[in-house]
This record gives sequence, structure tokens and C-alpha cells, in this order.
Amino acid sequence: MSDQPPTAVMWFRRDLRLGDNPALLAACDAGAAVLPLFVLDPRLWGPAGPARRAYLAASLAALDMSLGGRLVVRSGDPVREVHRAAVEVGAASVHVAEDFGPYGATRDRAVESALGDAGIALRRLGSPYAVAPGRVVNRTGRGYQVFTPFARAWHGHGWRDPVGPPAPDQPWVSAPSEGIPDAPVPDAMTLPAAGEQAARERWSAFLTDVASYDADRDRPDLDATSRMSVHLKWGEVHPRTLLADLAPLRSDGATAYRTELAWREFYADVLHRRPESAREYLRREFGAMEYDEPGGDLVAWQEGRTGFPVVDAGMRQLRATGWMHNRVRMIVASFLVKDLHLEWQHGARHFLRWLVDGDLASNQHGWQWVAGSGTDASPYFRVFNPTTQGQRFDPRGDYVRRWVPELADVDADYIHEPVLRPGGLPNGYPPPLVDHAEERREALARLERMKSG
Repeated sequence: MSDQPPTAVMWFRRDLRLGDNPALLAACDAGAAVLPLFVLDPRLWGPAGPARRAYLAASLAALDMSLGGRLVVRSGDPVREVHRAAVEVGAASVHVAEDFGPYGATRDRAVESALGDAGIALRRLGSPYAVAPGRVVNRTGRGYQVFTPFARAWHGHGWRDPVGPPAPDQPWVSAPSEGIPDAPVPDAMTLPAAGEQAARERWSAFLTDVASYDADRDRPDLDATSRMSVHLKWGEVHPRTLLADLAPLRSDGATAYRTELAWREFYADVLHRRPESAREYLRREFGAMEYDEPGGDLVAWQEGRTGFPVVDAGMRQLRATGWMHNRVRMIVASFLVKDLHLEWQHGARHFLRWLVDGDLASNQHGWQWVAGSGTDASPYFRVFNPTTQGQRFDPRGDYVRRWVPELADVDADYIHEPVLRPGGLPNGYPPPLVDHAEERREALARLERMKSG
């Protein structure tokens, strides 16, 4: 009788990389050989939107290449497909990075039950976060409701050092595969390079300029952000890899970037503790506020035809690249909620359809922050003025001109208020959809009526 251990399955999800992947190393340690598996779950694939589907397909192709063409892709219910694959190769264990999302946690319990009935163990190790949701608690053992104390406790908790990739001679198991899904990039959209190597290259390039991150990160006219959100979303790099590279740096920029990573982990922690907040108001009283029904104004916002240049530039950047600068995300979100008086869920849904970095926790709670209904929320009376925001953060109008060609020839003095331009609006550009000052007053009046209601 052979003493050789049975095979193991590595079920990839949001960890599409070989380096710094504890679950993968555990699978390599547990089995004589490992089946690398990805399951296209229709409950995630369908709602993902064309941009995220196209990026995921490219990321899977990159992972497959790093595995020498051995990635096995199946489609269908993970409860059935993971069980079937594990039985096919005689696996004793399936290894995953733990999923703390509302759907993912429920799915994994169902998979664990199905595997258990066949005598196969589901082993969870690691997560998409430096510190797993639920681990950072206050002195009473409860989660934090406000970011700043969470961030202090998160830093104090710390995280493990990164680990290396599997050994070069790691044996892999082959099995029938449906292949990488066909998911074309939407027309007129250009997506970033996908995969672990692309993530490493982008991060390396950003590190050379990270010292200026704190000063320039709010400027959409500059290439001053890391663009790492999509790589973190799909786990092409782990946040603790980034934190390890930042650790020896003492610049204000490096400190600011660590704080941004903490925000990502804070929102994941909030969603883990309050899973209903993915769809509902975290501060439930805001559900009673007066909101307008979506109509033509929502379409104009989605298409970048509001007559407010920085808003329109952001919405068009989203459709052209699957990404939007974070400062502009806040501006366009405020415009939807407080100028158009629409519920935040309409905007969050549109973002999740088109963002390649669309992460449920960060997206939903970022929107709730702007809407005033979230944890650690921006006060509702803080209403972004899209004109002054554009003037402050895009002072020459370079960002607007890049994405709104109708305004390409407008002088900087009028780029954020083209309606005041001598000679009138450029041909093809719409007048302002609303009067911002008037809608700000209306938003605050609705807040007062909600409070008194």
C-alpha cells in the first residue's frame, strides 16, 4: 500500500495568483499533486457586467499561463462542480482563501457540507485581506463603527509576512476543463492589463512615486494613484504584499496609502458584521427620506450628459476604462444623491455593472458614506459642489478635456462652467441639468423633514 498522500484541490476565487497565497501552499503541502480549479458561478458571472467579465477572463488566462496551461475551469453551481472535480481526482481536501462576503460565506458552507458527505475536507486559510474581517475588535469585543479607531486597532493587530510561490517542481493534476470563458471587452472600452505579473509591474512603478501620493491623490488630472484596486479585487496581489513593501517607507505618501488600504479592510469588516448593508441603509432612518423616482435624469448621469463637466468626465471615464478616479467617484455620487435626489442604490448598481474593480464592500459603503447613511458617514449636509470641486482638483481642466471632447477647446477660465463662456456652450454640450444651489437647499430641507418626521 502506498504512503503517498492523496491529491488536493486548490479552488481559486478572489486570489488569482501564485505568490503569497497561503491556501495554495497548504494545498501543495496536503497533496501529492494539486488540481488548480476555478468555477464560473452563474450567480456571480451574470451580474458582474461586461467590463468585469472581460477582465476576469483575462486574469484567468494569465493565471492559466503561470500554471503552464493547467488551470481547470468549470461552470455551474459551485456546490456541484467543486464536489465533482474533487471526486474525479480522488482529492482528500479542497483549499480556499476564506470568503467573508454575504453570498460567499453562505456558498462555502454549502460546499463544505457537500464535500463532507463525500469524506472530503474544505480547508480555509487566509483571506483577501491583511486582517480578516471580524478580527479587529474594541475592548468589549465588538466591531468598530468609526474608521479612525478601527485603523488604529488594525495597525496594532498587524498581519503576517508574505509567503512565496509553490516550488518550481510542484506537481499538478490535470482534469477536463471548459477553458477560459469568452468575454469580449465592451466596444470603445480599454481595460488595464490583467494578471499577477501586471499587478507587480504596476505596483513597482507606483512605488517610485508613492512619496507624493498624499499631495496628489485627489487630482484626477494627474496619474498620481496606484490603480491597484482592480488587482486587489481579483487577488492578483495580496494587500500584505503591498504593506510589506510600504513598511520601510517613512513618507507621508506611504502613510496615506496604508490608510487607504485600511479603508478597504474597514468596509469589508462592516459588511461582514452587517451583511444586509449591501442593499439596505446602514443607518435605517435614511430609508424614510424623500427620494425622487429615477427617470431621464438618471440616464443623463449614467451617460455623462449632466452639463457639469467634472461629473460628465467621470461618468465617461467609467464607460471608457472601467475605472474612475476616487475623488471623482465621490463627486458623481454626491451629484446623484443630493442634486438629483435619487437613492444611492441606483448609483451603486451602475458602478458595479461597469467598474472592473467593483468590490461589493468598498462600492456599497463608499456610496453610503456619500449618501450620509453609512458607518463613519460624511454628514448629509456636506454636499459636493461639482463646479468648485472641478476647479480645485482639476484646475486647468485637463481631466475634463480628456473625457469630454465637446469641451476640448474651452479655456481654463470656463472649463468647469462652460455655460458662462462668451459665445455660449460649445456645440453638442448640454446645459446644466439642475441648479446646484437650489438642489442643495432642497436636499437639506429633505434632511430636516426626515429628522422631524
